[in-house]
Amino acid sequence: MPSKPGAKIEMCGRFALTAKAKEVEMFLGLAELDDFPPRFNIAPTQPILMAVSTPRPEGSNLPRRRAALVRWGFIPGWAKNPRDMPLLINARSESAAEKATFRAAMRHRRTLVPASGFYEWRREGKGRAQPFWVRPRKGGLVAFAGLMETWSEPGGSEIDTGAILTTEANSDLAPIHQRMPVVIPPEHFSRWLDGVKYEPRDMADLLAPVEPGFFEAVPVSDKVNSVANVGPDLQERVEIDFEGPRSEGKLDTQLSLF
Repeated sequence: MPSKPGAKIEMCGRFALTAKAKEVEMFLGLAELDDFPPRFNIAPTQPILMAVSTPRPEGSNLPRRRAALVRWGFIPGWAKNPRDMPLLINARSESAAEKATFRAAMRHRRTLVPASGFYEWRREGKGRAQPFWVRPRKGGLVAFAGLMETWSEPGGSEIDTGAILTTEANSDLAPIHQRMPVVIPPEHFSRWLDGVKYEPRDMADLLAPVEPGFFEAVPVSDKVNSVANVGPDLQERVEIDFEGPRSEGKLDTQLSLF
């Protein structure tokens, strides 16, 4: 997904969070959130919401998780100059635990990224890509697997940064793109966030593609390509021709109720 004109299309490079703060609180088990406006076109380098685990006294009724606002674009703690590094908005779940860039965060700073859905682009010939709005078929929120790292600038100030983990696309989304974000089910939120009790090797079952039928993909206009466009019209369905390739035959029209 393009982060700027001419940029290489990356997996999960745009997403949306349009739910109200109270819905996000309840979904993730967070302390009270301040109200925030719906965001229909969240782009790299912008602030994104992440849920992180927080210790609480035994017997306390305080939430076990807190919200953090981080820059979408991971900077490892050892980096001397971020300008010398690529923009790391995603991390491959298959290798994150072994990569020097993500190893520490995968072990100690796993997060949840609330989303109403994400945008993905299917290439359709030279230089052209058709965007899709990919949302839960039953509606509501999803939680992407995230990683967070705090980077210290030479002057002493700190910035929290983050990335979204991706995995191989399931059979529904593979005709659009070969990768998709890792979705953490609510019943596994605590395990994913617990970097004390659970090591990365204990997370393998959570890093698989979500089951077929979970998402539906709606074709939308290329207005989403521009970060300047931020309205709900970005998610309106458009008509397209189905001539793009898939592993066997054409794109499954049942995917988005076309």
